[in-house]
Amino acid sequence: MGAGGKAAKERRAARVSLWVARASTTVLLWTCVVLVAAAFGERLAPSVLGGVWPGCLTQTLVIVQRPLLLPADGERAVHTAISTTAAAAANAVALPPKRIYKNNGYLMVSCNGGLNQMRAAICDMVTVARYLNVTLIVPELDKTSFWADPSEFQDIFDVDYFIASLREEVRILKELPPRLKKRVEVGYLRSMPPVSWSDVSYYQNQILPIIKKYKVLHLNRTDARLANNDLPMEIQKLRCRVNFAALRFTPEIEELGRRVVRILRQNGPFVVLHLRYEMDMLAFSGCTHGCSHEEAEELTRMRYAYPWWKEKVIDSNSKRKEGLCPLTPEEIAMVLKALDIDPSYQIYIAAGEIYGGQRRMAALTSAYPNVVRKETLLPSGLRFFQNHSSQMAALDYMVSLESDVFIPTYDGNMAKVVEGHRRYLGFKKTVLLDRKLIVELVDQYKNGTLSWTDFSSSVKASHTSRMGAPSRRQVIPDKPKEEDYFYANPYECLHQPDELSAL
Repeated sequence: MGAGGKAAKERRAARVSLWVARASTTVLLWTCVVLVAAAFGERLAPSVLGGVWPGCLTQTLVIVQRPLLLPADGERAVHTAISTTAAAAANAVALPPKRIYKNNGYLMVSCNGGLNQMRAAICDMVTVARYLNVTLIVPELDKTSFWADPSEFQDIFDVDYFIASLREEVRILKELPPRLKKRVEVGYLRSMPPVSWSDVSYYQNQILPIIKKYKVLHLNRTDARLANNDLPMEIQKLRCRVNFAALRFTPEIEELGRRVVRILRQNGPFVVLHLRYEMDMLAFSGCTHGCSHEEAEELTRMRYAYPWWKEKVIDSNSKRKEGLCPLTPEEIAMVLKALDIDPSYQIYIAAGEIYGGQRRMAALTSAYPNVVRKETLLPSGLRFFQNHSSQMAALDYMVSLESDVFIPTYDGNMAKVVEGHRRYLGFKKTVLLDRKLIVELVDQYKNGTLSWTDFSSSVKASHTSRMGAPSRRQVIPDKPKEEDYFYANPYECLHQPDELSAL
């Protein structure tokens, strides 16, 4: 081959190499574009697509279901996993496509209170966001309340599942898109508390125009901001869906919950006693029955130390007689015996540290020797949960759902939300104590005017209809605080008996 032919061959080889390089570079660049679009489509979509959901930019998520707790035989439950791959387990269920709607703006919320007050608030705020066609930012949890728990949403709840499981209803982001986040960081943010017990017309007529004006609205209080009654059925059902399906705890919390329930089940039936006899509850309520003078003074000082606890001067005796105090450990021991709760049953205490310690618990532990707590069942398994009251409360919540009987001694948020959840699980037995009657009977028994037989008979007779059976909520017009709480009895979402459904 001549020199000219050799040179031509080299030029052709160079052109081929150049073409291959260009083609490879083009493929690589398009691959990067697709990956970037998939990764950031959620954030870019509002500005690029004018608020329409970017369904074409995201892959179909596949969710692998997991049971809440271990079966009775101790089989290990399957952990939840969220995967974007096509290879899914046999029991995987493809999530429905995202709901497409014109985005009216962004809603940020800061929840206040303990775990279960925040849980109900999250359900309400998801529902409000769906109704207003806005994008919800994952709620911020309360870190400044009495418990001072630094936990974030993702430390307690499975945040990815929360977002994915609700995507056919409402768009939820972990944070604002960058351009709006910068505006918020420099202080351009409207913040306000919504009116308590509001219906949907308030949010439509008062809140939505503010969101449209400012693009981002921050609701800085969320407790009881949606009415119990007279809401559209789809609103009520969505509140239930969030509560019973979308809000599940992190795999770590659920695994510990399974372990606690497994240990309890191995030892027979167990009753969960939500014993609200912690120092903060007694100080807040002003209930000092059975306390020493020094303890009563300590509780009073604590009440005055917290300015947001508005009621300061409290008559403990009058409040107790009205049934407005948590039952003491001594009183609840008498109630358990009167209800013929077997002394061999395990009594799981779902609460914080009991005020007065072993001295106040003596009557209960004497009558029921198998009193246990999560700290005694998992002495070394809770070290990462210490000083995180909401995460500890999440464990108690799981155990409470699985118990043979659940007995709250006070009408707090956990008592109400667990009551409603147990109704949803098939009207599991929940003893709703008539505290006003109980303290009257206790005092009569202690002063000798009532025999034990009569005491026990009266307690049984007065609670036959207070076991969490199907019922309608009591509605009190213009007095939402006094009527039955939606989350304690969400009957719109329950499988009711025919005679109740007909009402």
